[in-house]
Amino acid sequence: QLQLVESGGGLVQPGGSLRLSCATSGSTLEDYATGWFRQAPGKEREAVACISSSGRSTNYADSVKGRFTISRDNAKNTGFLQMNSLKPEDTAVYYCNVGASLLAVLRGLGYWGQGTQVTVSS
Repeated sequence: QLQLVESGGGLVQPGGSLRLSCATSGSTLEDYATGWFRQAPGKEREAVACISSSGRSTNYADSVKGRFTISRDNAKNTGFLQMNSLKPEDTAVYYCNVGASLLAVLRGLGYWGQGTQVTVSS
């Protein structure tokens, strides 16, 4: 069974950057698609970005296109989310999801991490 541990969250000023990591263990990440979701207080969890097992296909929410970049290092069994030009509305708990396919990840299926808090504030 996969275990996921997110890291890299924190407090950043508007316009700043953060890089989230999702370290996996228990299986080989290259067999899975990965994705990032976020949940702000009082709001439903939403998909932010996802990437296929090979890394050749990616998908982004409109709200983060051009600012966030999802990537993966299969050799290190780790996924990443580079977040640039952060806005206060990006404030949320960010969760990593690892699933059998891109569609499974988009549907929020598969394994979840514990989440990491991102706060964008001056």
